[in-house]
Amino acid sequence: MRHLLSVRDLDRTAAIGILDLAEDMAEVATRAVPKLPTLRGRTVANLFFEDSTRTRLSFEAAAKRLSADVITFSAKGSSVSKGESLKDTAQTIAAMGIDAVVLRHSASGAARVLADSGWIDAAVVNAGDGTHEHPTQGLLDAYTIRKTLHGSAARGRDLDGLRVTIVGDILHSRVARSNVWLLQTLGASVHLVGPETLLPLGVGAWPVTSGTDLDAALAEKPDVVMMLRVQSERMHAAYFPHEREYARQWGLDDARLARLAPDTMIMHPGPMNRGLEISSAAADSARSVVLDQVSNGVSIRMAVLYLVLSGSGPEAGIASAGGAS
Repeated sequence: MRHLLSVRDLDRTAAIGILDLAEDMAEVATRAVPKLPTLRGRTVANLFFEDSTRTRLSFEAAAKRLSADVITFSAKGSSVSKGESLKDTAQTIAAMGIDAVVLRHSASGAARVLADSGWIDAAVVNAGDGTHEHPTQGLLDAYTIRKTLHGSAARGRDLDGLRVTIVGDILHSRVARSNVWLLQTLGASVHLVGPETLLPLGVGAWPVTSGTDLDAALAEKPDVVMMLRVQSERMHAAYFPHEREYARQWGLDDARLARLAPDTMIMHPGPMNRGLEISSAAADSARSVVLDQVSNGVSIRMAVLYLVLSGSGPEAGIASAGGAS
């Protein structure tokens, strides 16, 4: 696997292979010295043109657990503020000797442009491009669902028959898009819920069902409820009347939490706006796997970095990664 730009580039076998390899990588964290020598001598550059906490730190941790060197670039305080282009920034970093670029950018398609342009000779991993996709978030969400459902018996399994409801700002969410395509590839059914103004045009052509009534959707007893952040920074118009109105109609509040089935998983990619899209009781409940999503992100990103830098297929295991004990 040369790059990871979109989950739509993965078929079911490849996606399950990445999830299975992440199972191996998760075992590394339990060791006295949680490291593999796999990427020793390799350099990973994190190029983040947008703010990030979870994704950036997760990729840093993943690279370091694989013994890679890490260069982290943030647009704030860099030459980007002086007008430097993505091409020039990438080539400047590449001239320092790098093997992989983890790119987050505000422009949809930026990761594919970088991978296809020939500007640099390095693997490219999409860490979120505009409102397009966030493939490693989709993978870690699928991994979290599978692990929560099946525990130690998760290896090799898909998500056939699972019902997932994704709620909120679908229009601006790259997380929603990656989850829609990956979850349906793995056999799950997806239902989207949000204000009509925050459902994308053309959503009827997606492999999903959609609606605007959250209570009706929850009455169908989904297996997973994934709440999305309201992305105010991407909104240049009034998409709903008021935050209180949004919370009343589309927030996972305490009353809706009480009506969920006991085994319903509650997910959120973070950062959370508590009291808006999700209550503290829901975010901190025993049904919430929000922190599991964060910890599982390191394992998924270890798997992805290993695959793009080793040239191996997703069927590779930890022994081939240099971690057999």
